[in-house]
Amino acid sequence: MIFYNLFFLTPIFAYLGPGMGGGIIAAVFGIIAAFFLGLWGILYYPIKRALKNKKKKKILSKNTNPK
Repeated sequence: MIFYNLFFLTPIFAYLGPGMGGGIIAAVFGIIAAFFLGLWGILYYPIKRALKNKKKKKILSKNTNPK
């Protein structure tokens, strides 16, 4: 029975209105946005912290070694 349903499909006529299409588009955009925002969150904060630490070390080295 499963074999028959997988390989001998019959067309099913159903109406998928604009609401369904809009929902699918919104879901796809949501998944893509979640992926990129997650990637941004993982990469941005460590880079920001490293640049902040580098800047702080530069300021401290200027204050301790006046020329």
